[in-house]
Amino acid sequence: MVKKPKIVKHARSAKTGRYVTKDYAKKHPSTTVVETDKVKPEPKK
Repeated sequence: MVKKPKIVKHARSAKTGRYVTKDYAKKHPSTTVVETDKVKPEPKK
């Protein structure tokens, strides 16, 4: 069975490029970016 990739969201400051909390991103939507990454599951050994 093939596992679906896991979707992870990260919040980042548009000014500094540093990661910020999701709560901070909600309060400052004009200066933050929420990125979506797909993480592939590791195959079983």
